[in-house]
Amino acid sequence: MNASNALHIDRMSNIYNNSVVRFYDYVFHDLSDPRTKDWFLIASPVPGASILIGYLYFVLSWGPKHMEHRKPYHLKNILVLYNFLQVILSFWLFYEGLDAAWLRKYSWKCQSVDYSNSPEALRIARGVYIYFLAKISELLDTVFFVLRKKERQITFLHLYHHTVMPMVSWGATKYYPGGHGTFIGVINSFVHIIMYTYYLLAALLPQYQKYLWWKRYITTLQMGQFCLAFLHSCQLLFYDCNYPKWSLILILPNSTFFYFLFADFYSHAYKFADRKRSKSTEDKENGVAKGSTMQNGKGKTD
Repeated sequence: MNASNALHIDRMSNIYNNSVVRFYDYVFHDLSDPRTKDWFLIASPVPGASILIGYLYFVLSWGPKHMEHRKPYHLKNILVLYNFLQVILSFWLFYEGLDAAWLRKYSWKCQSVDYSNSPEALRIARGVYIYFLAKISELLDTVFFVLRKKERQITFLHLYHHTVMPMVSWGATKYYPGGHGTFIGVINSFVHIIMYTYYLLAALLPQYQKYLWWKRYITTLQMGQFCLAFLHSCQLLFYDCNYPKWSLILILPNSTFFYFLFADFYSHAYKFADRKRSKSTEDKENGVAKGSTMQNGKGKTD
């Protein structure tokens, strides 16, 4: 290779590298909200992506191998504390979303992001950020499943939900910390109040778990939240308030996908179980009738 060719390749390499750097700076610096762009885990996508990669590696590979020949950890006290804190955090997020935005000046039809440094706007931005941190903390749900050897609960739905939500909330914090999209966080926080309350009671009083009959309705609530998110987001198609309409490309398909995933889970976990239980009861009753004959007024087994 002669000197001129080497110089040409070096020049093209510099152009490519400069283009990549400029694109990175544009996407992750210039487009971001100046108020939130330097916050912990928000400045760069690398820390958050590293957490999710580590999470998936632990859950799908290292964790199960580590636990393969070990007894499951019970973790009762840890689970009680963890679920209690999640209830408190979810309640705070739900309250903040309503008190700072949706029960005050926010429009239910279409709401733009307030990028000012007013106390009200910063309060909402902080709420979105705390919501993102909450989604990161919820990765522990799956970690506890692995340590307790509850592999059946680590479904595609579970992993997809716990992986996508931190990504979406990170993007919201970095680019649109407020506005129309916060409605999803508010209803999700309400559902999580109910869900983590159930988990708290189940961990605190395992002997009474069979009496916590409302577990199936948590899944119904989760399905309902995606219907509400879909309908509420669709209003952006008809109203213009400077909230990005392109966000619908992410919100609408994901809401639909999540709905059908939860509906499928509900069908298998509850409807199929109900049919199986009903059939079992019917078989037992039929077994008594078919397996015996009456003789001299007494039952005789054939």
